[in-house]
Parts: sequence; structure tokens; C-alpha cells
Amino acid sequence: MYKRLSAILFPIAAILLVGSLVWGYQENQEKNAILIKAENQYQRAFHDLSYHVDRLHSEIGNTLAVHSASTGSHRKGLVNVWRITSEAQNEINQLPLTLLPFNKTEEFLSRISKFSYQTGVRDLTKQPLSDGEIKNLKELYKSSAQISQDLQAVQNKVINNRLRWMDVETALASEKEPRDNTIIDGFKTVDKKVGEYPELDWGPSVSSMYNKRSVKKLGGTPVTVDKIKSDAARFTGQNDQGAIKVVENGRGTEWASFTAQIQGKQGDVKTLDFTRNGGHLISYADSRTVGPKSVSVTEARGQAEKFLKEKGFPDLTPVTYDEYDNIGTFTFVSKQGDILIYPEKVTIRVALDNGQVSGMQASDYVYERENRETPVKPKLTLEQARQYLNSDYKEKYHRLAQIENEMSEKVTTYEFGGSINGSDYKIFINAETGNEETIEEIRNANQAAATRS
Repeated sequence: MYKRLSAILFPIAAILLVGSLVWGYQENQEKNAILIKAENQYQRAFHDLSYHVDRLHSEIGNTLAVHSASTGSHRKGLVNVWRITSEAQNEINQLPLTLLPFNKTEEFLSRISKFSYQTGVRDLTKQPLSDGEIKNLKELYKSSAQISQDLQAVQNKVINNRLRWMDVETALASEKEPRDNTIIDGFKTVDKKVGEYPELDWGPSVSSMYNKRSVKKLGGTPVTVDKIKSDAARFTGQNDQGAIKVVENGRGTEWASFTAQIQGKQGDVKTLDFTRNGGHLISYADSRTVGPKSVSVTEARGQAEKFLKEKGFPDLTPVTYDEYDNIGTFTFVSKQGDILIYPEKVTIRVALDNGQVSGMQASDYVYERENRETPVKPKLTLEQARQYLNSDYKEKYHRLAQIENEMSEKVTTYEFGGSINGSDYKIFINAETGNEETIEEIRNANQAAATRS
């Protein structure tokens, strides 16, 4: 009997053993293939980064080498600097550096990119490079040379010692200290040196991008947890303040805030974020599951407008609409006189199953309203501004609007809504110069109906 059993089970066991070995071998091969592919991608991105930083140094040198009156060469050089810097930023994002302090270098490249773009796109024949901008380029030329040399030193070690980026990823993911890794040490050295570079005057338009929006810039005295509970209860209609949990975030920092949460009976959670200074509500979200769509865009807009008025956000105008996963999203902006103030925006999400507001984002409205710049009155008439439109553009509406342009400047514009070549667009014409500040394509078919003033 045992002989018979063994005669049957042995072949089965042998087949299972061979099968498991084959399966393990295939799994190992697939894993190795994935690791090799990832390693190749990391190596390519790193070597491309080293190449582009070296090219950045050369291109800045070329821009400085030409005559001060060669505006065409300056424009070409600055555009190339912007393009190369953008490629270097993209390559940094492809490397496993998220856990490694490399932010100073990334911010440095970001500032170069913004500076070269904003300088290169302006009319250099009317506004040539200033002495300060030339001084900046000379400093950037020296700095980029140092960064290039340091990266090439790391690159040589990688090549000569056949170092692997997968080891970097493993070292960064490990919580054990110290992290002894040639590549990691090299990048830390680069970032430390960049942090020691002299501070440059990038100009107000570039610097404004990096000014922190801290609660310290908001008016109002710090509020208490009890005040937050009271405001959250009033906003949501919650009678029992004891059911509201409040957590303080970022205590002692420039980003101090409060988060209030209310647990619903169906497992849903309402979350509200308030600034510590002044207790301004900056966001609201209801996590309930949204059912099938049964509410029209017009009805949803009406519910959003009603919600804003009830919650203390009066006189806002809808300017954009989008729809995804049975949720309609409206963007409302302030109005001063007959000018829409686009930087002061509030985003409202409406559940299209019952028309209830399921979310609000008001941080831009809160921060910008505290630092509003009075809109400049237009110098051009409506008819004069129309002359800057394409002759084939079919205008459907027009209105005045203050926007923030690519130079981070707040400008008054004529907003023209219309169509050309079968697509709908918003075109913003500078009300002082006639320049086309920005163009936005309107993709949603319901956009016009949802945002019509």
C-alpha cells in the first residue's frame, strides 16, 4: 500500500517542486528585468542632468559674451537658458531624491528658469537687460560652473566605481543612519554649496513666487479651539459642539492653523480648515459618497450661489465650471466696481446627485483679499481693445478683469469670450497696452451656461 502511495505521490511532488522552481526562476528574472530598467532610467537621468548643467553654464557664458546692444542674441540665449534649466529640473524629478535634502539646488534652478523666461519674453528692444540683470547673469555663470564641476565629480565616481542608483534608493528608504553612499554624499555637497551662494536680486516678479503665504501676513488675533468649534458648528449646522474634534497644526510656525472634523451618522466626515490668525475658513470638505447625477448645471450653480451668500461670501461671480465623477466644480471671483478680481477666487464643489455643496476652497480669497491691489482703470476703450483680437474671432461676451500675468503682476484686462476654428476661448487683452496677456481654451460644453454673468 505504501509503495503504491509513494509511487503516486512522488511524481506529483516532483512536478510541484519543478513547477515551483520554474515559477521562482521566472519571478526572479522579471524582478531583475524591472530593476535593470529602473537602474538604466536613473543612470540616463543623472548623466543627462550633468550634461544639461554643463550646457547651462556654456549658454549663460554665450549670452554674456555678445555686445550689450545685441538684443536678438540676448533673447535667444535667455530662451535657451530657460529650456536647458527646465530639462535639468525634469531630470532631477526622475531621480530618487525625494528623501534627500536637495531643495536649495532645485529652488536655485527654478529661479534661473523663471528669471530667464520672464526676461527673455519681454521686448528687449524697448527694455534691454539692466545692469542688475547683467550682474545676475555673471553670478549665475560662476555658480553654474561650480555646480557642473561638482556633478561631474560625482559622475566620474559613478562611472569609475560602477555605482548603482538602486543602492541610493535603498539607502534613502532605509531608516538606519548614517547613510554612507558616494552619490548621496555628492548631492549633499552640491546642495550645501548652493545654499552658500550670495543672494541675488531676482526682481519683484520672480521673488513674489517664493514669498511664503504665512498666516502671520493675515490680519486678526489668534483664535482659540472653542472659537473654532463654534464657527465649525455654525458653518455646518452641527448642534453638538462636543462632537467636533479640533486639531492644531504647525504650532509655532508660519503655517499655524486648525482642522475641525465632524463624524456623520453614515460614516461620512466633514472637515474644515481655519487659519490661526483671525480664524478664517480656508477649506471645507464633505467625504460622503456621491450617487448618480440628477441635478442640472443651472440648478447646481444656483445651489453654489445660495451657499456662498449664506456662508458670508456675497457678491461673487462664477467664471469657470468643470465636471467630473458626478461633481460640478465652480470657480467664483470677487468684483470691484465692474472689474472681476480673478486672484480672489473661491472654488465650490457641488454633488450632482442632490445639489448639496460637498466642498469649498477659499485660501486664495482669504489671502488675496487681505493684500488687494486696487485695479488700474483701463486706458484703452472697449473698441480699441477689440482691435487686438484676431479678425476671425467671434466674440460672445466681454467684461473687465484683473488677472495675474506671467510676470506675476496684477493687471487690468478686457476679457473676451468667443470662438475661433471651432473651439471656444477666453482672451485677456491688457487694458493699458493691448498685449494678449493670456488665452484659455474652454473645453466644457456647459461652461458658457454655467458661468454667464
